[in-house]
Amino acid sequence: MIPLYAYRDNSCDPRKCTVKKLERAGHLTIIKKISQIPRNTLLLDPTAEQALSPADKNVRSITALDCSWVVLDTGAVSSWRIRRALPFLMAANPVNFGKPCMLSSVEAFAAALYILGERERAAECLGCVSWGSRFLEVNKEPLELYAEAKDSTEIVKIQALFL
Repeated sequence: MIPLYAYRDNSCDPRKCTVKKLERAGHLTIIKKISQIPRNTLLLDPTAEQALSPADKNVRSITALDCSWVVLDTGAVSSWRIRRALPFLMAANPVNFGKPCMLSSVEAFAAALYILGERERAAECLGCVSWGSRFLEVNKEPLELYAEAKDSTEIVKIQALFL
């Protein structure tokens, strides 16, 4: 089982925060300083040049940045050795429903776990929010294809089918 971490800057409502819900359910550990993020983690980063793929399944952990990307110092995370962007997926969260690539943190973790072969765990994480199962319904076809891909190059080719 891949350990999950989230850097959280407290910029969102803690009652609605999907990372806080995942923490309460025991699915992840919250990190309060960027310097505390494990250096060998796979960092989910939408600005990364490489897409997450099943080839990444042997990572030691996954970390998401649960913060405003508008104010994030991207220089602080650009030095991470393993940075991956998620491929094209549609949001199912109430704030961004139907918007491409506007995933909540729980959706991002679930997508990463699904692509890396931990489908049941992805569903468990999504079970922390009332609308979670909808994410898998909306993205069933692309997630299945991404999970069968060999590498990042193949993910990008598959993603083109949905753009």
